[in-house]
Amino acid sequence: MLTGKQKRYLRSLASSEAAMFQIGKEALSDNLIHMVDQAFNTHELIKLRVLKTCPVDVKELAFDLSMNTGSEIAQIIGHTIVLYRQADEPRIILP
Repeated sequence: MLTGKQKRYLRSLASSEAAMFQIGKEALSDNLIHMVDQAFNTHELIKLRVLKTCPVDVKELAFDLSMNTGSEIAQIIGHTIVLYRQADEPRIILP
């Protein structure tokens, strides 16, 4: 579980990054879950953009993605989700 200070730090790191994935009308598919899970092998912080064509609520989508990938939600703002999963050898040192 991330503390408020840790979430604030992760949000600051993610603000300058571009979204790695876009989620559209297919919403949460097995392929998307697999791709996000694989992306956590090389990145600890992943930013996703939810398009307006997505039929699922952004908060519900973020919760389902975090449960299926074993990650934690660092931020949900508008149609953007930021997920964090600590690597075996962490590159991001949390405060």
